[in-house]
Amino acid sequence: RRVPRAPAPGARLRRGAPWQPLQPTLRPRRRPSCPSPTAARRSRPWASSVRSAAAAPPPSPPNLADTLVRGGIDVTVASVMPSTTVTCSRGVRLVADALLADVASRDYDAVALPGGMPGAEHLRDCEPLRDLLLRQQARGGVIAAICAAPAVVLHAHGITAGRTATCYPAEGFRKALGEAAAVAPDERRVVVDGSLVTSQGPGTALEMALKLVEVLRGPEVAAGVGGAMLVQGDK
Repeated sequence: RRVPRAPAPGARLRRGAPWQPLQPTLRPRRRPSCPSPTAARRSRPWASSVRSAAAAPPPSPPNLADTLVRGGIDVTVASVMPSTTVTCSRGVRLVADALLADVASRDYDAVALPGGMPGAEHLRDCEPLRDLLLRQQARGGVIAAICAAPAVVLHAHGITAGRTATCYPAEGFRKALGEAAAVAPDERRVVVDGSLVTSQGPGTALEMALKLVEVLRGPEVAAGVGGAMLVQGDK
């Protein structure tokens, strides 16, 4: 006759059933509470706005926002869609800080646009964003765009006219951008022309983000952020 073994520490018994060892319940350790990241960012000296649109390339808004925050920049991610939850072109969902219509009247040191299709078309057709971009251009503020956005959004609003810029290296985008701007060679992954910063696509999003930190905070801060993120080479 087999004698049942004693329950192991942490095991539980089922009422009305023979004893069986169950998997112990593990509780994760609670981390100590910390200040709200949003509240902490409010005290920083620079302000930027990263626009989020449905069907944006997944790496662009997170890379931009995360890198700018690391550089001590207060970032507002705003959605041009009816909801703050937006879906990127590969199905990744992002949650914006606010609707663009609610924050478009503010002044920003920089306004950065993600790309992707049809997300760039949503940005182009958003009247509050158009007004913000034209006001930003008039006051000499920084405007940044990546992937399809330079050709689809900035070109449509005349912001790239007479400037040197880049975009996603597809023939249609480069042709549209070249109607009013000088298109930089493909090897120039990030192009700066005065207050205009443009880049090519998801794989160059981090490079553009570090360039924005450099433009807004200086090369030393950008180098420090890139070093801490283990970014290799000069971006």
